[in-house]
Amino acid sequence: MKPTFHHRLVNNKFEDPCLYIRMLRERRAFLFDAGHLTRLKPGDLLKITDLFVTHTHVDHFIGFDTVLRALLRRDRPLRVYGPDSIIECIEGKLRGYTWNLIGEYPVKIEVFGISDAGVRHCSFYAEDYFRRIDRDMMPFNGIVLKEPPLCVRAANLSHGIPCLGFSLEEDFHINIDKAALSKRGLPVGPWLSNFKRMLREKTEPDTILKVAGREFHLGDLTDIVRITKGQKVSYIVDISPDEDNARRVIELVRGSDTLYCEAYFLHSDIERAKERNHLTAKIAGEIARKAAVKDLIVMHFSPKYRHNADAIETEAMEEFKKN
Repeated sequence: MKPTFHHRLVNNKFEDPCLYIRMLRERRAFLFDAGHLTRLKPGDLLKITDLFVTHTHVDHFIGFDTVLRALLRRDRPLRVYGPDSIIECIEGKLRGYTWNLIGEYPVKIEVFGISDAGVRHCSFYAEDYFRRIDRDMMPFNGIVLKEPPLCVRAANLSHGIPCLGFSLEEDFHINIDKAALSKRGLPVGPWLSNFKRMLREKTEPDTILKVAGREFHLGDLTDIVRITKGQKVSYIVDISPDEDNARRVIELVRGSDTLYCEAYFLHSDIERAKERNHLTAKIAGEIARKAAVKDLIVMHFSPKYRHNADAIETEAMEEFKKN
């Protein structure tokens, strides 16, 4: 099965934590946190449609300017999701520049500030010189983005300040049975993307689909597909090592195919971890085990372990794989 989401850390595990997720066969990508982004190529940046910010400490947010500059001439809007204060942070960054020459630029930025009280929504458009436009507040039910074929959920967590955790989940995965396709004399090609889209949008079975000059009812082509569980990738960084955070994270990331989770300290430094509001490798492994994730990738290590990174990996995996 070819995965829908291709995911990778932008930087090494001692550098700014940023997760880049690209959608297969689409010019679309998601960025989780925007720290130092020089390792992303211009083509990578241009694919970003949605930016999810856990909090606005400099190592998670300094790269917003890099994203903005890359997208100034793109028609497709950029959506930014973060804790409640993200709106003022974006507004502050935009006010830091002079925009007298961008009235004809197409870029639009939609910003969503998330808290348990609800979701604030503001718009910043180049055609209006990034003047802030306040929209209606929306209720928060845990879902921040839902559109075929995916759903992104967020949990309000604590890092001494409000911080978000995220999970991205595919509704379901559509596998094309190449043998069945060949048996029916149907070619591979762009029509399959349209076919999958119609399945995800639950289009009526009697809808006509044209394939290589022939017409089919959508419902007559179900024998060429196999529907399986969708892919789930989760991202957790910079949270205090307390029970409430752990409970919320386990609920959010449960059943993830891959969990990217900070492991800033070794557990022998638990008191320091509490002071700095970070997880230890052991706690990261325990959370992953209790949430029944398939694969744990620990990251965002304290520089103090630069010459002992293996110890962090070992501690996390021993706890994760404990019976």
